[in-house]
Amino acid sequence: MATGHGTPHASKPRIASTMGKARILMEAMPFIKAYRGQVIVIKYGGSAMVDESLRASFADDVALLHLVGVKPVIVHGGGPQISAAMNQAGVEPQWMDGLRITDVETMKVVQATLAGSINPDIVRLINAHGGVASGLSGLDGNLLIARPRDERLGYVGEVSRVNPGVLSGLLDQGFIPIVAPVARGEDGESYNLNADTAAGALAVALGAAKLIYLTDVEGLYRDLVDEESLISRLDVAGLRDLLESGTASAGMLPKLQSCLQALESGVERAHILDGRIQHSVLLEIFTPEGIGTLFADNLEEIE
Repeated sequence: MATGHGTPHASKPRIASTMGKARILMEAMPFIKAYRGQVIVIKYGGSAMVDESLRASFADDVALLHLVGVKPVIVHGGGPQISAAMNQAGVEPQWMDGLRITDVETMKVVQATLAGSINPDIVRLINAHGGVASGLSGLDGNLLIARPRDERLGYVGEVSRVNPGVLSGLLDQGFIPIVAPVARGEDGESYNLNADTAAGALAVALGAAKLIYLTDVEGLYRDLVDEESLISRLDVAGLRDLLESGTASAGMLPKLQSCLQALESGVERAHILDGRIQHSVLLEIFTPEGIGTLFADNLEEIE
């Protein structure tokens, strides 16, 4: 029996696929509106810094954020690269409580690697993917001021003051700042900073809407050996209880402490994301489901 309908045109599956892409864009629209003009601080580290496909994915994410009017600020690590450079320079790495003991010779290698090698490489990468990045370290414009963390660690600092003017100027001019975590000490010397805590301090000083950490795990686990125990959301009270329990891993501790301090100081949301997932930053910011672990002062307002 004739139905009155002709044979489907060959282009219809393509149209259906294109409409699906349009729905994705429309789904992202409210998030683009919400974060347009807002600062988002991203700590860049782990596999996302070394795997070429993940590096490209991250650079695309940052370029797109910038294109739609979000203001990303990138703080990068570089522990493995520093250790490799130290070995090449004949300087043996030494550690205490998971932190690199940093004497004068080590600090020279740290500064040269972070500010002279890794930082310009990230700038080049993001610019090659359509961004407009500008590199600097915490020494520039006295952006980050530090005091010694522990005299036994040498030139390892903790942030005592942030002077965000140089970053604000770059953001106002349309640049994407890429920050190496080196600081000027209160004593005038250079200090090595934990990149996690540096990112948290910058997020507070810039009044960021989000603080994001890229890691090599799916997020925060309640039980470190049980991948089914991923915590998708946690409020400030829960985060504080977790830190007080002493169950957080040594590698996660600086991130969690920085998240708590940032939230208590006015940053709206903090996230721990799996940087091994391509476009993890976009998935978190521009989708209602998000990924990883979200920390916020009041989770009820997010529902």
